[in-house]
This record gives sequence, structure tokens and C-alpha cells, in this order.
Amino acid sequence: MSHPLADLGYSGPAEPRPMLEFGLQLHRQQRLADAERAYGEVLALEPANPDALHLMGMVAFHRRDLDRAIDLISRAIAAAPGSGPMHNNRANVLGAMGRLEEALADYATATALHPAFPEAHIGRGDALARLGRSAEAVESYDRALTLRPSPDVFHRRGDALSAAGRLPQALASYEAALGMQPQHAAAQRGASAALYGLGEFERALAGIDAAIAIDPANPTAHFNRGNTLKMFNRFEEALNSYDVAASIHPTFAVARHNLALCQLHLGQVEAGFATYEVRKQCPTFVDPRYRLDRPWTGAEDLAGRTLFLFPELFQGDLIQFARFATTAERRGAKVRLAAPVAMHRLLRSLSPTLQLLPEDAVPDYDYQAPLLSLPHLLGATLATLADEVPYLHAEPERVARWKARIGEAGFKVGVVWQGSTLPYAIPLQRSFPLAMLQGVAQLPDVRLISLQKVNGLDQLATLPPGMTVETLGDDFDPGPDAFVDTAAAMAACDLVITVDTSVAHLAGALGAPTWVALPYVADWRWLIDRPDSPWYPKSRLFRQRARGDWPSVFHEIEAALRERLAA
Repeated sequence: MSHPLADLGYSGPAEPRPMLEFGLQLHRQQRLADAERAYGEVLALEPANPDALHLMGMVAFHRRDLDRAIDLISRAIAAAPGSGPMHNNRANVLGAMGRLEEALADYATATALHPAFPEAHIGRGDALARLGRSAEAVESYDRALTLRPSPDVFHRRGDALSAAGRLPQALASYEAALGMQPQHAAAQRGASAALYGLGEFERALAGIDAAIAIDPANPTAHFNRGNTLKMFNRFEEALNSYDVAASIHPTFAVARHNLALCQLHLGQVEAGFATYEVRKQCPTFVDPRYRLDRPWTGAEDLAGRTLFLFPELFQGDLIQFARFATTAERRGAKVRLAAPVAMHRLLRSLSPTLQLLPEDAVPDYDYQAPLLSLPHLLGATLATLADEVPYLHAEPERVARWKARIGEAGFKVGVVWQGSTLPYAIPLQRSFPLAMLQGVAQLPDVRLISLQKVNGLDQLATLPPGMTVETLGDDFDPGPDAFVDTAAAMAACDLVITVDTSVAHLAGALGAPTWVALPYVADWRWLIDRPDSPWYPKSRLFRQRARGDWPSVFHEIEAALRERLAA
């Protein structure tokens, strides 16, 4: 009788060891079905053969039959509990199943059994990195590198260091990988991202171009190139890079999102807001109300219909886009607008018929829409954005009170110098040192009046000699209603000078004369190059001429104010 494996070319004896070796040869040739047959013959002779169980489990793993792989490898471990490779491979399967804590236990056993086992240290590092335990992951990669240096491990170590915010060390790790393998595309992408995070944008751009030359089909590389180009105000090129990224990876929603922001930067309002609808597919836009039924598409007649609008992003966005609620009312809609309760009093000045609801409300409605979809749905254009301005109004009684408090003397400039200190806002440079206004403060008859709240007030105690900034006391917007005193105090001032923050939008919405100090790369809503804003006709924009160059901005502001005072 011929051997059951004869048709595969096996001519050896019907014994476990040679058949196992034959199966392993087939396995290495990627002949998985044939290897599985060979291992099955071994198990027919020795049902508890640990090597056959282990290798058959690895065949199941390669086929992504993970439950079967776990079962087989666990049986192998039960038969041979002292095998580090078996524990390592079971950990790999557990990791593929997302069972990371169990995987870590197996990696620990593997390294305890065989301390000089680099694969287990690498696997442990990968699991820890996925769990967000970056510092521990670095330790595992360090151990693996002492045993067997490789560019892949240097690359992974760089990723863990980046996740831990240790960018200089991450860059060194990526460079070590590239020193071993200059064409390592992932390490090149990582190095570029680290350089971007360190603010070395020229080197970051050169690095990402090198990564694309190595691997032109990687969508992340083109996405990162777009991000880097934006740091040079090269929005047309950035737009093209995002488009390439999205073309390679059609479900790469964040690439389309950033493309939309480039269009808006460039003043392409209709196209930009149409593309911006993709934000609802992005991981940071998590409001469940995006999935509500009966969305308003812009085509349905709103006359007599209830339109529910819910807010997105931050206070400044709510203020900027609230104008469109009244546009919808003019279309005949009964508008219900959800908003933070602290902003209801301010927003009541939009319209006496607008119904305000708590921020997380979901009322009865005929149609619904997120607030930032309204420019697209209502057909807004660059020329029509300011049609509603002013659309917010300060309370007359409060205006009278703050005018009396501030007085009529001098040229009164309300100032705001620091924006949000949340992590998302800090890289946007939405703050400037208050001392930058020293030249403005020294102009004849100019009074600087602080409209700043919470963040940045410590700078009032360290002003340069001779510089004075008046404060409005503890009863300036102290209660639960946000911005109501700020709005009234603006009406008592002759000019507002502010960084890009919610106050800039409030002043613009009120129609107050406003000068906005912008960083070299400003937010999309301020467009590029323009000294004016299509959103706020009484706002004037002063832009950095080079990255971080606030002195030139305030020299320009001082000169402009000197000219205005002389007129």
C-alpha cells in the first residue's frame, strides 16, 4: 500500500518525525493545505504530538482561522509546556484577536522560558504599543535590539517613542532604522512625522518626499505631505496631496476632510463645504446625531417645518455658524437650535422666534442638520457670508452699565491675547504675549482694556514698565451666562484687538470694529493673504509674515492704529 502522502512526493517511512519534517518543508513553500495533510498524518499516529499540533495551529493562523489556531496551539502547549516559541505564537494569535492582555501573559512566559528570544520581546512591544503603554513598549523593543538589531524594530521603537511624545528620541530611532536600510519607507515616514512634530517643516517635507519616492502608493505619506505643505501656506499643493491620498484609499475620510479645509482656505466656499460633509465619517466627529433620520438635504421646502440644528466643535464655531439659523427661519423653518446652556442668553439675540435647547437635546423635528452643514445646504457663497452681519446683539442694559464703568475717556481698545489651552489649540498659535501690545499701549490717549477670561490673566502681573492694561473686575462675565458682559463691553470700546479665538467671532458677529492677530498659518476661516474677512466685514486681519513672528504683526497694528488716531 502506498503512503497517504505519496502523491505529494513523500517517499519516507510512515513515522512521525520524517513526516513532520516533510510537512514543515511544504509549510515553508507556502503549500499550506499539503502541509496540513502531513501534520494530520503525524497526529493520526501521535494525537498529542506537540510539534504537529503547533504547526497545524500556525497553518490555521495563516488562514486567519484564529479560534482553531488558539485551540491547536493550546493543545500543543499542554503537551509541551516548556516551549517559548509556542507561547510566543499563541500570543501572536491572541494579539490578532485583540486579546492583548492575554497575549502579554504569553509573551511574558515566552521571555521567561527563553530570555534571549527577540521575537517575543518584539511581540510584547507591539501589544504594549497597541494598549497605549508606550514607555513599556520602548523597553521591550530596547531588549529586542540588544539581542538582534534590525530596522523594523528601530522603526517600531520610533513609533512608540512618538506616541509617548519623545520626538527627538523617536527621530534618532527612525534614523537608526534608515542607517540600516535607507529604503525603509515606514521609517522614512516616521522620521518625517517626528520632524513635523518638532517644527522642522523643511526637513519634514524633504523626508516625506523621500518616503513617497520609495513607496508612492502609500496614502498616509501623501496625507502627511499635505499636512506639511499647509505649514508653508501652500494650500493648492496640499489639496492635491490629499486628493492623491483619498484616490489611493477611497475610504480615507480624514484626507477628504483636510482637502475640504484646503478648499475653504482658498476661498472655494461652495466646493469646500460640499466636501466638508465627509467629516461625519471621520473618527473625531462622534456625535450620534449625525446618524439621525430625516436629514435636510437643502431641497425640501422648509415652510412651516421644524428644523432641528445641533452644534459642532467649539464655541467659536457655534458663534460663527449661528447666522445660518436665521437664514433657515427666513426660508420658513421653525428652527430648534441645540447649544450649551451657558450660551443661550447670548444666542437669544439671533431671533425672537428661535427655540434654544440644551446642547445634547434631540427634540421632535421634521428635518435635522448639523450646524456646519448649513452653508452647503443653504447655498452660501463667498459673497453672501456676511449678509447677516451683525446677527448677535449685546443687551442694551448691560451696554449702558459697561459704558458707565469704562467711561468715555480716551480711545478704548478691548484686548484678548490668549486662546484655548486645550491640546488641539496650542499648536495653532492662537495666543500672543500680552507685552506685544506695549507699543499700542503707549500711543497717545489709548487705553487697553482686558476682555480676557481665565487663561493668560497671569501676564497682567508681569507687564513691561509703563504699560497699563485695565481690568473689568470680578463681575465681568462671572455667572452661568457666557459672553454677555463681553459683548456689552465690546460695545463700550472703540476697537477690539484679539487673537484667533471665540472672542474674534463674537466681535465679528456683533459687527464691532475688530483687528485679529493671526499666526503665519491661520485657520481656514480666515482664508489666505487677505487683510479682510468675508465672514465679518468690520474685521481686519494682521498676519505673521514668517512663522512665529509676532513683532511684525504688532508693529503693523501699532502703525495702523497710529494712522487711525491721526485721521
